[in-house]
Amino acid sequence: MSEISAEQVAHLANLSRIALTDEEIEHLTAELGQIMQAVEKVSEVATPDVPPTSHPIPMQNVFRDDVVGQTLTVEQALAGAPESDGSRFVVSAILGEEQ
Repeated sequence: MSEISAEQVAHLANLSRIALTDEEIEHLTAELGQIMQAVEKVSEVATPDVPPTSHPIPMQNVFRDDVVGQTLTVEQALAGAPESDGSRFVVSAILGEEQ
């Protein structure tokens, strides 16, 4: 069983440009050690005859086919707009600047 050390966690944090306190390093060392133990347990039972999966049951695409349907005309889309210029919605600037 491989152990992860506080020095390795500090090194990884440094490579990632993440500033960690000594307490955070200690906490992450314990957590990463537990994660590595869990991965090792899975590796023990993962054999060549067991295919890797992301879900316990087979999944399939649940999306429907794209079918072009009836769409609004420009006039219909702009019919309920408080203000338009004939082909677009007209809205006020939200940042307080004129564009």
